[in-house]
Amino acid sequence: MKLRIKGNSLRLRVGRAELTRFLQDGRIEDTIHFAAEPEARLTYALEVSVVDAAQTQVRYLPQELTVVLTPGQVRQWSLDGEVGVYTKVPLGAESTLEVVIEKDFACLDRSDDDDKDTFANPNASAVCQVS
Repeated sequence: MKLRIKGNSLRLRVGRAELTRFLQDGRIEDTIHFAAEPEARLTYALEVSVVDAAQTQVRYLPQELTVVLTPGQVRQWSLDGEVGVYTKVPLGAESTLEVVIEKDFACLDRSDDDDKDTFANPNASAVCQVS
């Protein structure tokens, strides 16, 4: 799973095997370590709500960030033609966090080890034209 944070937005990209595990187990996670100390880490996770929540939630605890999708969002996103879940999570007075959860598609501009577990890119047959 890839994590991207930019400004007030958060994006997770999920590979093919990770999506399969997520659909079976209801949770996937990964951890990045910043130093040798055990507390110098951040675990980021994606899970499905066990209660039928009305909207996407983001939980932040020390050293852990979890995006919680509703069961309906997960069902829709798991369909073959669906790319992602795009939503905004309210943070209080006039502030929101943009949350994007996407299937990780193969890169078009290079062959790369990161593409081993990606979804086929729907634009793979497109040809770039130079003008």
